[in-house]
Amino acid sequence: MVEVIPKQIKDVWDSWNIRGMIILSLTLQTTLIFFSPLRKRTSNKFLVLLLWSSYLLADLSANFAVALIAKNQGKHPKHDDDLPQNKKLVALWAPFLLIHLGGPDTITAFSLEDNALWTRHFLWLVYQALAGVYVVVYSLPNVLWVIILLLFISGTCKYLERTIALYLGSSDKFRESILLETSTSGFDHQTKNQDVDLMLASDVYMTESRGQLKPLKLISYDRPLTHLEILQHAFLFFKNFKSLMVNNIFSMSLRDETKAFFSSRQDEEALRIIESELSFIYEGLYTKGAILHSLIGLVSRSISLGTLLSAFIIYHYRHGNKIKDFHKADVVITYTLFLVGIALDVVSLHMLVVSDWTAAILSESTLQDDPYDNYSRRDRILNWILGLKTPKWKVQHHENVLNIPFLYRRWSGSIKMFNFIAYSMKADAEKIYSSSAASTWHHFSHAWFVFWRRHVSLTLRDLHQHLVHRVIILSPGETLVARYVITPFKIFVEYLLRVPYVIVFLGAGLVNVLGIKDILHEIRLVRTVHSEPLTKNLLCSIFSELRIQIPHPRRPEERGWASSHTQVQLSDHETLLRYITDVDYDHSLLIWHIATELRYQQEPSSTKDKCEYHTNRVISKMLSDYMMYLLIMQSKLMSGVAGIGKIRFRDTLAEAERLYKKTGIRNSRSVKLASAKILSVDTSIEPRDVKGSQSKSVLFEGSSLAKELQRLEKDLGGEDMWKIISKVWLEFLFHAASHCDGKTRMELLSKGGEFINFVWLLMAHFGLGT
Repeated sequence: MVEVIPKQIKDVWDSWNIRGMIILSLTLQTTLIFFSPLRKRTSNKFLVLLLWSSYLLADLSANFAVALIAKNQGKHPKHDDDLPQNKKLVALWAPFLLIHLGGPDTITAFSLEDNALWTRHFLWLVYQALAGVYVVVYSLPNVLWVIILLLFISGTCKYLERTIALYLGSSDKFRESILLETSTSGFDHQTKNQDVDLMLASDVYMTESRGQLKPLKLISYDRPLTHLEILQHAFLFFKNFKSLMVNNIFSMSLRDETKAFFSSRQDEEALRIIESELSFIYEGLYTKGAILHSLIGLVSRSISLGTLLSAFIIYHYRHGNKIKDFHKADVVITYTLFLVGIALDVVSLHMLVVSDWTAAILSESTLQDDPYDNYSRRDRILNWILGLKTPKWKVQHHENVLNIPFLYRRWSGSIKMFNFIAYSMKADAEKIYSSSAASTWHHFSHAWFVFWRRHVSLTLRDLHQHLVHRVIILSPGETLVARYVITPFKIFVEYLLRVPYVIVFLGAGLVNVLGIKDILHEIRLVRTVHSEPLTKNLLCSIFSELRIQIPHPRRPEERGWASSHTQVQLSDHETLLRYITDVDYDHSLLIWHIATELRYQQEPSSTKDKCEYHTNRVISKMLSDYMMYLLIMQSKLMSGVAGIGKIRFRDTLAEAERLYKKTGIRNSRSVKLASAKILSVDTSIEPRDVKGSQSKSVLFEGSSLAKELQRLEKDLGGEDMWKIISKVWLEFLFHAASHCDGKTRMELLSKGGEFINFVWLLMAHFGLGT
């Protein structure tokens, strides 16, 4: 009978299955420790894939290895190299796997759902402890039992840390950590089932509550805050307002204090406080930060590291002379487990010491009026270290853009952009501030592709025509050598010319057979997205507009989705206001996005680079593309306002492609040319009357709005026109920030963060909601 798996392979598996799983488990732990802190700094898909696979395989490999060790204890040695004492050494590996299951400090949960499964992890702790006890008991008598006991203590502490961290990061615990009994007086029971996000900071719902937290007694500073003070304020706000993450509300007194505090701060200081506060939230949700910075965590980590060091010292000095009794490979693996485990604990300890959470706890000073008179030497050192993480700005195209070294970032520091017209033309969206190596490589590769398509293909076609001509003019009486040489070469050139078409034909057929057209569409969407750094002008505009809106509570009007403040600002421009008041949010966003891009492409960018005209023009462009990215790429986050946005996007895209085909510009890949063609279409008749009710396309509604804006520019000037457009886009941003899904908002913290999180939290501190 033929064996499916050869005996040699079976023997290798029997000898190395446990060893391989142990090495794999250790490798995965190392990967998670070093790479998981990066996920709050970037949304790179490859990093997310690496961490996701490592996170899942880490538990799987450790559990599988424990099962293999337990099974191996009941086996008799089958090979000459399986020394009898090896099983006693292998039994030592079981508690190491318990340590691995405890996971690194830098990641306890990959997603928020993992926190809700803390009870399952607790049951796994019990199971793994029983499995380890079984392995040890089966290996008795074992001279290594003291070492095994110490490692079991270390592993149990690690696993308990992870379980408690998951428990503290669960939404129920987040709510319980600050949820106090509140008075029902002043609460409108008719709206109690509405999304709490909609009433997050509203004057109507922020009523005083019995038993609420005491006032923070924030000091009003008339000087810039120190780096340590910024962190202390962020930590204070985090402890008092973290229940906002699970849609709780806070009292009027707290709202008034934070509103007064943020109103008196500079834009950059507010940004740093918010980014630090969001960083604390990330640490509390996805890492062991909350438990390790408590007394329980300190005791647990001391015991864990102490027992691990003790076990290694005993193993090395008491049993080091017995190495010859064990297999050489097993000895090497055991030393590797000890040394790498200790090294990883030291690295984790270093990360813990230099973390923001540690700095906030270790600071000896209180939030005083004059910090330099109260700062101890420790506080001065902490203030200097925190200064290294201060956001840096650099000048690009007359703008200050955020430029923070990667390892000092608390979030990605960028805004993602998606442009409809560029996507519909299959063109590369023009970056405003990019000069990175990645962008350089992207432009180089694209230029090379264009060169190949335009020049190499033409050269091959000319060569083919020349060869055909040479074959035809050869008379039958001439030598056949030339014919035999030229004809095969001609056929080869014909093959090269037809390969791209064959590949496209086969690829289209395969896509239809597999039914993956929608998946490829999503991939294409992702590839179209690019990032721009946050600019200081955009930050100042948001901060200034929120300050203006403080006296005007954000309540929805009877007409449209926009706040009354914005509708009053546009009351003199009725032709523009109807594109807000008479349509839904997603409908309005698509119209304004197309109109903004059409106006942006119509005007040169180099005419007034240093004036307010250019500032508002760029802000409008960035917010337009960013809100389009949120609507199309983050539909779960925007579920409260998205409506049928994706259907409108699909129909608008189809109408744009028909227009490009009809005008012969489909392959031009020029956004400026496409914009000109869209504007050239006569829209004197209402577009919705022409297309009927079946199509949800807004392409020509956007063109009509662009023409209205063009007339407005003639009346008021370009500077006022772009100022109005930027105000409208700020309203789009604020409305989305106060309506975005709370759970998705927190999930994005582990994917490089999202700028709308900053806007939402800043609005909450300003007491602004819908």
